[in-house]
Amino acid sequence: MEQQNDVIARYALIDREKNLSARAEGIAVGLTVGSWTDLPRATQERVEPFRGRIEEIRTLDVIDENRVRAEIAIRYPMINLTDQIAALLTTVFGKLSMDGEIRLVDLTLPSAYQAKFQGAKFGVRGLRERLSVYDRPLVMSIFKTCVGQTLDELAFHFREQAQGGVDLIKDDEIFFHEAVPPQVRVKRYREEGLRLEQETGRRPRYAVNLTGPVFQLKERAKRLQEVGADLFLFNVFAYGLDVLRELTSDSDIQVPFMAHPALAGAFYASAHHGIAAHVLLGDLLRLAGADIAIFPSPFGSVRLAREESALLTERLRAPGPFAPLMPAPSAGIHPGMVPLLVAEYGEDVIVNAGGGIHGHPRGAAAGGKAIYQALDAVRSGVPLNVAAETHVELYEALAKWGEARV
Repeated sequence: MEQQNDVIARYALIDREKNLSARAEGIAVGLTVGSWTDLPRATQERVEPFRGRIEEIRTLDVIDENRVRAEIAIRYPMINLTDQIAALLTTVFGKLSMDGEIRLVDLTLPSAYQAKFQGAKFGVRGLRERLSVYDRPLVMSIFKTCVGQTLDELAFHFREQAQGGVDLIKDDEIFFHEAVPPQVRVKRYREEGLRLEQETGRRPRYAVNLTGPVFQLKERAKRLQEVGADLFLFNVFAYGLDVLRELTSDSDIQVPFMAHPALAGAFYASAHHGIAAHVLLGDLLRLAGADIAIFPSPFGSVRLAREESALLTERLRAPGPFAPLMPAPSAGIHPGMVPLLVAEYGEDVIVNAGGGIHGHPRGAAAGGKAIYQALDAVRSGVPLNVAAETHVELYEALAKWGEARV
C-alpha cells in the first residue's frame, strides 16, 4: 500500500481498555470495506487496497476502573475518496460520529489529496493587496442594525462605520431578508465609500452576505461581483463546505470569501463528540477555499480555548500548497482587547468588532477610531492607559470596557 497517499484520522474516545483493539479494527474496516473476516478470500484480495488500517492505539488516561480515555489513529486509502469534502468527512467520521463518546481530533491529508483542491484564491497576501494595507492588522466593523431598515438607514449606518476608518464592513450573518436586495446595498455602499475616499483617501470594503437557494448562489455571486461586491460573507456550515468549494473554485468569481462559523459550535463545542475546531475551522476551510476564517477568540463573549485557538491559527497559516488564510478572532471584541489580539495573532489578523465599535459612547465612528488608537499604541510600545491620555475615543472606550487581561 502507498502509505504516503493515505489520509490519517485521529479520534479521541472513551471505552474499556480491553475493547480498544477491536474498536479500532471496527472503525478501520467499517468505514472502508464494511466487513473483512466474513468475506471470501478472493473478495478479500480484491478489496484489500480499499481497507482501512490501524495506525496507532494510545491510552491517554484512566477515567475509572472500567474506562479509559484513548486515541486511535486510522489510515484511509486515498483510493476511497473523491475530491469532495463530503466524501472525506463521510469516510472518516460519517456513521462513526454517532457511535458514543468519540471525537475527530486530527486529520493528516497527503499532498496528493490536497492537490485535488485549489485552496484560497487570495488569502492573506491577496487580501492585503486588494486593500493596499501591508504593515498592520486589518480592522473590520459589523452591521449590527440591518433587519427592518430602509436603504437610506442602512447607508447611514455604513457611513457612520466608514468614518471610523475601518478597512472592512461586513453584514451580520443573520441578514437574509431582502427587502433591500444585496445588489442594491452593494451599489449604494460603494457610492458612499467612493464619496468618502474623495474626502479622506480611504474606502472601506463591504462584505455582503451571500444568500439564496443553493443552486442560485453562483449566479448571485456573479451578479453581485458585476455591481462591485468587494467580499462575500458566507455561512459555510449552514450551506456546506462543498458549496463554498464550488463557489471559490469558479474562475469567474474573483472576490474573496469570508467564512462565518455559524453552526460550527454544534460540531466542535463538545469535549467528547464532534470535530476539533482546528480541523473544522482550519483544515477544512482551507480545502474549501476560504480567504478569511472567522472564529471565537479566547478573550471575548464567546470563547475558544486558548490552546485550541493557537492550534487553529497554526493550521490556517501552515506552509503547504494553499495560501495562508487571514484569521478573524471574534465575539465581544473591543478596543481594550487589541494588545491581547496582537500578542496572540501578530500582524496578520483582523480585529473584528461589532458592539465594540457601535457601543462606543460617541458612536460607531469613534469606536473605529478607538480601535486604531489602540493599534497605534501597541505598535509603538505605549500602554493603552497612557495613549488614552491624549486620545478621547480610546479613553472613553477604556472607561466603558476596560483593558482585557488574559
